[in-house]
Amino acid sequence: MNAPGRILIIRLSAIGDIIMASGLIPALRELWPEAHIAWLAEEGQTELLRHNPRLDRVIGLPRARWKALRQSGHYRELTRDMAAMVRELRGERYGLVLDLQGLLKSGVWARATGAARRIGLASREGSQWLMTEVIPSPSLEDDPSIGKEYRDLAVRLGARPESFVMDIAVPAAARDTAAALRDRASIGKDYVVFAPFTTRPQKHWFDERWAELAQRLPSGFTPVMLGGPGDKARAAAIEALSEGRLVNLVGQTTLTECAALIDDARALVGVDTGLTHLGLAMNTPTLALFGSTTPYLDTTRTSSRVLYEPRDCSPCHRRPTCAGRFDCMRVHTAESVMVALAGLPGAMPETGDAR
Repeated sequence: MNAPGRILIIRLSAIGDIIMASGLIPALRELWPEAHIAWLAEEGQTELLRHNPRLDRVIGLPRARWKALRQSGHYRELTRDMAAMVRELRGERYGLVLDLQGLLKSGVWARATGAARRIGLASREGSQWLMTEVIPSPSLEDDPSIGKEYRDLAVRLGARPESFVMDIAVPAAARDTAAALRDRASIGKDYVVFAPFTTRPQKHWFDERWAELAQRLPSGFTPVMLGGPGDKARAAAIEALSEGRLVNLVGQTTLTECAALIDDARALVGVDTGLTHLGLAMNTPTLALFGSTTPYLDTTRTSSRVLYEPRDCSPCHRRPTCAGRFDCMRVHTAESVMVALAGLPGAMPETGDAR
């Protein structure tokens, strides 16, 4: 295809998918070096994009504000705000729009740009009728690698597969803040990040197993738990079970500060959550504990692994059938995770007290 002068990527949420889709940034930049590349995401989801020098612009969609206006009955102000967003997008005169979300809530904004070419990724909910092209997502059997659907899209556009590399830029200020946090918490250079928190209980590992894993780490290694403000209650429970072995920084960091902490960590252990994908993006040795979901099985990193033992009901996604036992996550024990962690290149010392 002819080189588009202006490109808009639309992936409104969630943060894990934004991280995985970020590989499109260097792929598109290599394919069309002179293009203006912008990204549309919900406000609150843009932090990991705003500092990327390979993006020309990041546009925040104020969906939370619009929801509040709708709920409070301020329809005139809501209409005015949304109309202004449409005018802004149309004024950018994008030649190519990539709707990576494939939902109606993203498709309407792709259509609102007026771009002549609008490509939807596995578009559904009616958004397929708002695209000029729809590209299906490859199945896990066809491609088990992280970000497979976004890489496939990049290749279909003409990019080299090797140019698709998750692309998260961390500003110096975030690194400075992360270093200060480490100093205050007496966290040395040998620490392992724990990422236990997700939005769905069937994706969780068990609190007592996180605590046991913390106690099993080699002497001199510090387990550091990260998460958002909404995770504080569960984080406190895990911290208490660890009997002082674990450093709890949940709710104390921004996403870019999390990225800085993860980048300097010896390793990361996490469930199917954005911070686990961030570990892979930062090329930190990472163990991903999967059960009810399997977004990928190949991390594309020699120093990282997915731990997944499928059952007859796997993956169940949002419809667990195990009456809350979550057997698929129960197969991961602290001992088996510690063995896998010790086997990751660069994660653990060759000789250490893996208690």
